[in-house]
Amino acid sequence: MKQLAALVVAATSIALVPSAAHAAAGVRCFHTSAPYKSYAPVNPRCASGYALVDLKAGTAQVLTVTNWLQTRTWARLNAWHIVNGSWVHRWGPWSARIGAGGFASPGRKIEGDSLTPQGSYGFQFMFGVYANPGVHFRWRHAYRYDYWDDDPASARYNLWTNINNANAGANPEPMHQLPVYSYSAVIAYNTARVPGKGSAIFLHVGDGQATAGCVSLPRSRLLTIIRWLRPGSHPVITMEFL
Repeated sequence: MKQLAALVVAATSIALVPSAAHAAAGVRCFHTSAPYKSYAPVNPRCASGYALVDLKAGTAQVLTVTNWLQTRTWARLNAWHIVNGSWVHRWGPWSARIGAGGFASPGRKIEGDSLTPQGSYGFQFMFGVYANPGVHFRWRHAYRYDYWDDDPASARYNLWTNINNANAGANPEPMHQLPVYSYSAVIAYNTARVPGKGSAIFLHVGDGQATAGCVSLPRSRLLTIIRWLRPGSHPVITMEFL
């Protein structure tokens, strides 16, 4: 009888242990160069060389995009995921391009400044001029009538807009654009659509140049990343000047 009770207690204890396949919400520091390590900080600051990532509940995939000179247009991308309950470095460091002015100061991104916003963000959906290359997120085909409204005075600011059905504001961003939007992922930046805070922040195919505020990668590496990301893993991308 005592053995049976012990087995019941043990089984109950196992059931109460939360799954380690996904992270709890909170902040974590991720090393941006070898040896790749991560840790939960005592206060919301990281040691030198670590990116501070604001994890969502259930996050199991992380991208970090970092550099050491705020005005530099090159950055380093690393990918992490949870394996057997532990954060493991997956890919990188890979060279990425960011805004033509580098990183915006935290909370200071404004429309049209050609700066990449700092912070941790999720992904909304993926899109491209070409067919779905095998991504797990919702895919939208970019037709010639599709634009992104980046006009702070517009009612559809920071939204994908079919101009056959709605006004995309002044000088909207065309979504049918090669090579940069061959394949792309929408970073969930300014989802509250605060006018002037910035819009159309994507992870997309690079053209060899700095971006208008997005993050870009060579096509093969971009495809590797967007095929790997999964909605159920609640991926987060952190863009940060260290």
